[in-house]
Amino acid sequence: MRILVLGGGWFLGRAVIEGALARGWDVTAFNRGRSGAVPEGITTVRGDRTDATDLKRLAASGPWDAVIDTSSGEMSPRTVLAAAEALRPAAGRWVHVSTVSVYQGWPHQPLTEDSPLLDAPADADESFGHTGADGSPTQYGFQKAGAEKAVRRTFDDAAVILRPGVILGPGEYVGRLPWWLRRAERGGAILAAAPSLRPIQPVDVRDVAAFALDQAARDGGGAFNLAHPAPLSIGEFLTHCLAVTGGAGHVVWADPAVLAEHGVRQWTEMPLWRTASGVWSVDASRAVAAGLSCRPLTTTIDDTWNWLKADGRPVQHPRAAEHGIAPHKESAILAALGHPPSRHPPTVHG
Repeated sequence: MRILVLGGGWFLGRAVIEGALARGWDVTAFNRGRSGAVPEGITTVRGDRTDATDLKRLAASGPWDAVIDTSSGEMSPRTVLAAAEALRPAAGRWVHVSTVSVYQGWPHQPLTEDSPLLDAPADADESFGHTGADGSPTQYGFQKAGAEKAVRRTFDDAAVILRPGVILGPGEYVGRLPWWLRRAERGGAILAAAPSLRPIQPVDVRDVAAFALDQAARDGGGAFNLAHPAPLSIGEFLTHCLAVTGGAGHVVWADPAVLAEHGVRQWTEMPLWRTASGVWSVDASRAVAAGLSCRPLTTTIDDTWNWLKADGRPVQHPRAAEHGIAPHKESAILAALGHPPSRHPPTVHG
């Protein structure tokens, strides 16, 4: 099997490459070389996918059985369309990593692959779309919906669309799980949003990579939601974070209304928390039927902590700075709830 990975220097792209090498596949990675080193044992083509000359040069180094696109997150539909059209003569299939944000009902409604999508042209530029007053829909969702349309228009029934929600695991650069682990390590009173039984269903980056590779090797196309089929409660999640880090802490469960009064931003200042009812109601049964296998989330927590302890350093990304509540703000809210601030000073990790 010969594949082309668009990206490959970090997180999901790197996991895809490592998984492909473990299968004995021939791998080419195309990226700018700015976001971390790709694994050894592959062919690397340097270039910018927004440059038509670079795309033409890349296509000449084919053919491939499949392209796996892990790097189109912040790119316009027009950019994705240009890459797909340039590589179509050299590629048999296209596996495209999209997002659940493409759904009209995200994050307020339960979702299946048959749920209505946001409407965006396949050749839209980066200005297309809008973000609603309550944070949904998002311009990002419109952009990704247009990108999906670009891939389907070019590869038709040889296009596979993957729609993950939250991806966690070793190498995570957004910082959701790493922040919670470092906060658990610090101990003391830990602020979290009630209820503790709220289920979450993030997936491990290695399981997403394995499914992407499986889809690259099979015939046929289609779209798949990627979410953990066995959700863990946020209480169980934080309890395991405390256990694995050895943090001498305890969780203080705050009513979401109290957090709102103190201006705590959902999803970023309080990672993995959002009050919209559909956030963790993503049906992944179609992917499971097609072979998606998810390791326990506790294993993802364990492995991410081991990576951090081994001086794991994610690729620097501006989104990481958005995640996690500042210690002084957390302490003020805890004090208002009648809990003394942590006696453990904040630990700075470079």
